[in-house]
Amino acid sequence: MRVVIAVLLALSPLALATAQPHYPGPPGPPPGAVAESVTYGYADVLRVNPIYEQFRNPPREECYDQPVRYRAPPGGNPAGGTVIGAIIGGVLGNQVGSGSGRTAATVAGAAIGGAVGNNVDRNNNSDGRTYESVERQCHPVDSGYQQRVIGYDVEYRYRGEVYMSRLQFDPGDRLRVRVSVTPEG
Repeated sequence: MRVVIAVLLALSPLALATAQPHYPGPPGPPPGAVAESVTYGYADVLRVNPIYEQFRNPPREECYDQPVRYRAPPGGNPAGGTVIGAIIGGVLGNQVGSGSGRTAATVAGAAIGGAVGNNVDRNNNSDGRTYESVERQCHPVDSGYQQRVIGYDVEYRYRGEVYMSRLQFDPGDRLRVRVSVTPEG
């Protein structure tokens, strides 16, 4: 029995080694290429200066209601009333009389109708009333300028050396850096 247990114990590492799959490590550099030595570290941030861009805001339209008073002009447009009155008077004068009297009545009717039409039209708004209304007034207003941060100039120290970089973000007190070592030659 002891022999069987000893044989099983001796074979168990071999059984475990063959039962577990083998995963290859990361691929190496292509043939003829030199492997790049890259590590990461942290640098102390010494100074951060934001970089601003200034731009003009588009103008906006400002509107308000403005009370307006206006006075209707006394009298209307007398030309329209004169013409209409003359036509109506001429038609009525043409209905009266006969022969050469008809022509005289037509001319007299047109003259009287024109005078009446002129007078009526002139008196149409003769009191010069004042009217109140509200008009919408709109005009462009300058919105001024605005600033926005477009990046940061960052001064930092890594292993005693001071470096400067322009970044898209504010790194805070520490900055992760990528260190690459390549042989000279």
